[in-house]
Amino acid sequence: MSRLKDETLSIRTSADIKRLLRLAADRERRSVASMIEILVVDYAKAHGLALDRPGNGLEKKVD
Repeated sequence: MSRLKDETLSIRTSADIKRLLRLAADRERRSVASMIEILVVDYAKAHGLALDRPGNGLEKKVD
């Protein structure tokens, strides 16, 4: 699933959260940025969130 990456995201967080994110990324053999993307997409899928664009991998849930 290839996506154009044309946005920047900066966040402030605690050192503990940053360390957990790095541990998760290392475990998955991903960069921190890639791990954040995976976490957001997984959350969106699990909670039925979707953008109004076909083929984005975030289709709305049908109950």
